[in-house]
Amino acid sequence: MSECIDQPVVGSRRLSNIVVATAVSVGGLGFLLTSASSRLGRDLLPVGHPAELLWVPQGLVMGLYGVAALLLATYLWAVIGLDVGAGRNRFDREADAITIERRGFRQLIQFSLPCSDVQAVKVEVRDGLNPRRRLALRLRGRRDLPLTRVGEPMALADLERSGAELAKYLGVPLEGV
Repeated sequence: MSECIDQPVVGSRRLSNIVVATAVSVGGLGFLLTSASSRLGRDLLPVGHPAELLWVPQGLVMGLYGVAALLLATYLWAVIGLDVGAGRNRFDREADAITIERRGFRQLIQFSLPCSDVQAVKVEVRDGLNPRRRLALRLRGRRDLPLTRVGEPMALADLERSGAELAKYLGVPLEGV
């Protein structure tokens, strides 16, 4: 009797996303303070002399940049807070079931299929300007079903090891290695 495989999938709560959201937030706040300094005629920032900028057009444009950046930062923090994309891949050969779960914006997205629909476990490695390293299931009569997270590429050794373990568990070939 074999155990099932339960793989957690990291969502948007990653250090890289938090760093980007923080940078966009600080930048947007800086643009808004520059715009306010230009309008009020007082330096609200400890760096430079934004009060010397003309309100029209420089201060106004800085304010628009600040509003746009803070709107983007709000979206990024919401995605991080909700941990969009997090979930798990569960493979249970005894129950002949594969369950893929991911957290969306408003709901949990769940997809189930029988293990017998899997033809192979596919390892995709593409290097270059836009690298991709992902693990996918090749399904009968359907598109490939990606299993790994989007964003940070996995280490090649981890990807191959994970793919080989899964292929062995499901009793299907490993493609792309």
